[in-house]
Amino acid sequence: MSPKDLPGGPPAQPGLAGASWKVALAVTLLMQTVAAFLNQCVPVLAPLLTGSAGLPPEAAGHLAALATLGILAFLIIGNPFLARLGPVRTLQWGAIIGAAGLAIASLGGMAALAVASLLVGIGYGPTPPAGSRILAATAPARHRSLIFSVKQAGAPLGGMLAGLLVAPVAASFGWSTALAMAVAIAALSAILIQPSRAMLDVEREPDRPIHPRALLDRGNLVGPFAALRLHPLLPPLTWLACSLATVQGCFFAFAVTWLTQTRDMTLVQAGAVFAAMQAGGVLARVVLGWMADRTGNAAMNLIGQGLGGAAVVAVFVLLPPLGFWWTLLLGLLSGSLVASWNGIYQAEVARLSPPGRVAEATAGSTTLCFLGYLIPPAIFAALVTATGSWLLPQLLASGQLLLVALMVLPKLRRHGHPA
Repeated sequence: MSPKDLPGGPPAQPGLAGASWKVALAVTLLMQTVAAFLNQCVPVLAPLLTGSAGLPPEAAGHLAALATLGILAFLIIGNPFLARLGPVRTLQWGAIIGAAGLAIASLGGMAALAVASLLVGIGYGPTPPAGSRILAATAPARHRSLIFSVKQAGAPLGGMLAGLLVAPVAASFGWSTALAMAVAIAALSAILIQPSRAMLDVEREPDRPIHPRALLDRGNLVGPFAALRLHPLLPPLTWLACSLATVQGCFFAFAVTWLTQTRDMTLVQAGAVFAAMQAGGVLARVVLGWMADRTGNAAMNLIGQGLGGAAVVAVFVLLPPLGFWWTLLLGLLSGSLVASWNGIYQAEVARLSPPGRVAEATAGSTTLCFLGYLIPPAIFAALVTATGSWLLPQLLASGQLLLVALMVLPKLRRHGHPA
């Protein structure tokens, strides 16, 4: 993988391809975890943050939408930064921007929360293309899905840490102290990966322009989406990922608020359930990534996860309150299916794309995928406000996943081939 992945990039150099996949995985896993941790701090603290700002509880959905908007902004225009700075430096800046967002959130108020959510999203944005660029060049092909899935396990791991660390600290010392802790973790992580730059940032374009005109150039804006025409499976795979993201985005963004509002749980209990959901995603990503490599049909594995995820979320929300421990178990099971698809999906995008277009295709596909995190949570929040119920929006989210999985199944089965 090289700057050739980006429009106008130079020919590939041997440096990155010769890097240790273990170092590459360690760096990308750490920064994926930190980015997800920062991104989940606002949902975990949503009952406190929205209350302090005088906002209704369902405003958590609008904050989640703003964070996703920030992610999309980087994915659409951020390729020049990746080319000029290199993936490691871009990941470092992402962590710093996310930390700055949480520092602003500590000021309190509606405007601060809105700006903070947007900045945290921008900080998360580099993780998909930068991680794919590094791993596509270093991961052994026979373990591709597993390695990508281990890296992506950092996403639920970060959420799990947010539930286990941020909620108790906020309950004991206040939400501003919890945010300060998150800022310190982000800064420390950016420092820790600095030594890897010499190995992983060898293929850069130091003269690549990153001024506004270059970022808004038509070729830069259209390139990631045009790359989706490089293989017939990229569009249906992206559609399925967007549907999976819809369920994950709605379910996770409102989980803590929903549990405290309708299940009479304390913030710490709801945070523990949220952490269990994330923990299920961590374990399942590794196991299912390994299975995808062994079966050689990763796309069909994603179909199975979609069908199973739709079913388990529907059961979770339809059952009456069962007490803390049963709710914790259901959260673990739900997270195992709803939050375990990302690594296999990104590995498939990397496999289906030409070697010189992996970062570009990843940015384009992930941009469309993240629409599932952007638009549905806002619609979800509006439905809760309009109906006064959490049940209908949750059933609609799981129902659309069932429908999409069944619709793309014939195309993925007909045109798919062993990974």
